[in-house]
Amino acid sequence: MQGAEIMHASPAQEQQPAFTELSEVASIGSNGSILFATDDWFAPAEWMLKDSEPVFRPDEYTPFGKWMDGWETRRKRIPGHDWCVVELGAPTQIVGFMIDTAFFTGNYVPRVSIQGGTLDETIKCMLQTSIPRQVECNGDANIGTGRTMEELGMVELIGTDHWDVLLPRTELKPGYEQTRRQYFLVPKGKQSLVVNHLRVNMFPDGGIARLRVFGTVRLNLSDSMSARKPIDMIAMLNGGRCIGFSNAHYGHPRNLIKPSTGINMGDGWETARRLDRPPVLQIDDTGILQVPGSEWATFQLGASDGCWIERVCIDTKHFKGNFPDNVMVEYASKDKPDLWMMLMERKKLGPNRMHEFVAADLLPQEKAASFVRITIAPDGGLSRVRIFGTITRD
Repeated sequence: MQGAEIMHASPAQEQQPAFTELSEVASIGSNGSILFATDDWFAPAEWMLKDSEPVFRPDEYTPFGKWMDGWETRRKRIPGHDWCVVELGAPTQIVGFMIDTAFFTGNYVPRVSIQGGTLDETIKCMLQTSIPRQVECNGDANIGTGRTMEELGMVELIGTDHWDVLLPRTELKPGYEQTRRQYFLVPKGKQSLVVNHLRVNMFPDGGIARLRVFGTVRLNLSDSMSARKPIDMIAMLNGGRCIGFSNAHYGHPRNLIKPSTGINMGDGWETARRLDRPPVLQIDDTGILQVPGSEWATFQLGASDGCWIERVCIDTKHFKGNFPDNVMVEYASKDKPDLWMMLMERKKLGPNRMHEFVAADLLPQEKAASFVRITIAPDGGLSRVRIFGTITRD
């Protein structure tokens, strides 16, 4: 086992590797998906990409065996080993992995490796047409299935076994609370590779509860630049990422830039209630609460050289009794990332709805924006933020 730096941590431990603050690109909420799996007998590979935490249902069984919340293959009785192909949400330079074996105690996979590469659209479409998979991650459509020798032979011709090794063959630990979460750093020499797909190898079979893949999205925005069409510059799949925040007591601000619509309050950014709230609240003439404090989150935009922002969308979906009173947006340029300039002055927010602020609501930009800071007052939760702009030609 050479080239893999391994870290073990339980969910109770607060400190996680620094790479977990990067974009996570394999989960269902990040548009990750399974293109192929050798075996889905006890639990389909899609469940390994669920956004939710793994759960255990002690008395639940399916017609194929014990219900498990993850990907679990049969006990192999033929030559070879199990593996699957994961399509990432966007092209990514991968820095690290988290593999969770939660509740797989006597049936966890003993060894894994991960390879990275890219399938062109022709091969991808051929694979999806020849061996289609159901896309419902919480359903059981793929459960109890396995590939035939003919199907395996066809997929082997694609050559995924020759992809770059991002995680050499490595031993895993069982899914007890103290050992379930296992972190792996990609070797330095492989962190510069940009990959769209992963091959996750089980040696030889078993179960994985969750797979998380962290890195920096590297999307080619040249087409958008030439067309001069506004795109969501803060979106994770367009290269945006959270780089700082004041408080994330109930939900992390990186949820704000996910591609999907928020599924509940836990799938957004929610802060604790500020303790400096006045005993009796007052408002000004515009209806804005007069409070001394606020919370903030900063983001690096996907356009590294900057963009011109035309529209800001703030979604408070699901936040009905805990939405912020107001929001403010500032920006900074590539050459002066610590000099914040006003883009949108404080605007009143309401519960459980999308707020759209167009050019008339924004102040003129002095420079192209490479960073934004979202400030809410006094506290509360947001579901999603979208910032549409065009890439600078400078």
